[in-house]
Amino acid sequence: MKYKFCLRTPVFFLLLILFSSFSTLRVAAQDTPDTVFRPPKGSQYAIVVFEDLQCPMCRRVAPMLEQASKDYKIPIVIHDFPLPLHNWSYQAAIMARYFDTHSKATGNEFRDYIFQNQLEITPQNLRGYAEKFAAAHKVDFPFMIDPGNKFAAMVNADRDLGKAIKLDHTPTVYIVSSRNPSKPYVEVQKPDSQLYATIDAVMKE
Repeated sequence: MKYKFCLRTPVFFLLLILFSSFSTLRVAAQDTPDTVFRPPKGSQYAIVVFEDLQCPMCRRVAPMLEQASKDYKIPIVIHDFPLPLHNWSYQAAIMARYFDTHSKATGNEFRDYIFQNQLEITPQNLRGYAEKFAAAHKVDFPFMIDPGNKFAAMVNADRDLGKAIKLDHTPTVYIVSSRNPSKPYVEVQKPDSQLYATIDAVMKE
């Protein structure tokens, strides 16, 4: 299976909503291989990331992406890409989708929370961490959070999208633009060190 590597080298808009700063909005099953490299409506540029909540490099890069989003005032589009080698990331992604239904902000805070506690999380205690988060945010967390497999279908759609565009690692980060049809996206080869330089290069084209 090709999509099996998680980077560990040392070194998040259905519509773009403009307030005092830009916020991360998760886009999932709405995207296809034909639309994934297009910025959300209302923006000329965007950061697109495929992430795994159990991936150490995803944990490292997530705050960098959020800061770049604020600095450049461009949105982040986050897709789930749980890897087969990770034993709790798929369930964590489903939980994040559940919290999205309460608010996008709550869902994104949950993702940050999981990254912050990633080193201590196991398949056995993941639910306990989610319950603590839910209690702190006054959110109900039922025993079965996805009885109809709706959230699982969203995660699966993102994972299938990643496979369709031949992803092989996480995080995979792209800078996408509507300004240059001949080159609509550029992959950030080293997100921890080349993110800003790649955004600058795309914006100059």
